[in-house]
This record gives sequence, structure tokens and C-alpha cells, in this order.
Amino acid sequence: MSRSSPASRRTSGEVLRASRHKDSQVKRGKVMAALEELKADRQPITFRGVARAAGVSPWLVYAKGVREHVEAAMAGQAKAARRAARAGGSASAASLACDLELARAQLKELRAERDQLKAAVQRGLGAALETAGTRELTTRINELLAHGEHLAAERDAVVAENAELKAKLTESEDNLTASRRALKKMIKEVSRG
Repeated sequence: MSRSSPASRRTSGEVLRASRHKDSQVKRGKVMAALEELKADRQPITFRGVARAAGVSPWLVYAKGVREHVEAAMAGQAKAARRAARAGGSASAASLACDLELARAQLKELRAERDQLKAAVQRGLGAALETAGTRELTTRINELLAHGEHLAAERDAVVAENAELKAKLTESEDNLTASRRALKKMIKEVSRG
């Protein structure tokens, strides 16, 4: 089995990067071509519509260097619709329908983007809370364990003191019993004598 040298490994890495770059450029070219075709056909331009027409992932049309072109085309389309409305005095039904479709598409795109951002924020907050919660719980558990050890030590001291007091009580009871016997004996001797 032959091993590849570090130089050949670097070369294969460079080849892989070049291949990825070329693939990215081809896909970006497809997006630009689809964008021009939609403009020429006077079709409503939306991010999803461009991605669908180009046959690429919707994420690509949001990528830096592509997004700006899509946004510019959308703005140009809206500006042309406004100019046409001003020139004609009032907007035609087709123009209004186009504006409405553009607005709906843009609203749909914005809602989808909002939902994606909301989900990302929720995931981030969830991870942050989980991490913070774990730290707080660990600290609280350690505090409770230390408090438990302190209470166990106090309990042991109280048990020892209780045993000592019981022993003293037993001794005192024995002394009291002995003193009573001695007192009774003395009373009997005094009353006889």
C-alpha cells in the first residue's frame, strides 16, 4: 500500500477546494441566469422563485453576493411598477395584480425568514438556559450537600450529648434511689432509738 506524501495531500485538498469553488460559481451563474430570465419574462421576482427557477437551494439566493442581485431586481421591479402607475395616471389591473403578487411573495419570504430566525434564537436561548441552569443546579446541589453534612454533624453531636445526658440521668436516679434508702434507714434508726 503506498502512502501519499504531504505534498500530494495538499494538492488533493487544493483540488477539492477548487472543485467546490467551481461548483459554487456554476450555481451562482444559474441563479443570475434565472434572475435575468424572470426579469425578461416580467415574472414576479422572489427569493424562492429565483431558487426554484435556477434549481438551487433557497439558501444560496440569500448568500452574500447573490442576495444583493435578487434584492436589486425586486426593487427594480417595484420601481418600474410605480413608474408605470404614475405614467398611466392609474394602475392597471394587471399592474395591481403584479404588485399584490410581489407583496404577497415578499411577505411570505419575510415570514419564512422570521420563523427561521425565531427558531435559531430559541435554540440559542435554550442552549444558554440549559448551560446556565446546569451551573445553577450544580451549585445548589453542592450547597445542599454541604448543608446536609453540617446537619449530620450537628445530629451526631446532639446524639452524643443525649447519650451523655441519659448516662448522667441514670447515675442521678441511682444516687437518688441510694439516698432515699439511706434516708429511710436513718429515719428507722432514729425512730427506734
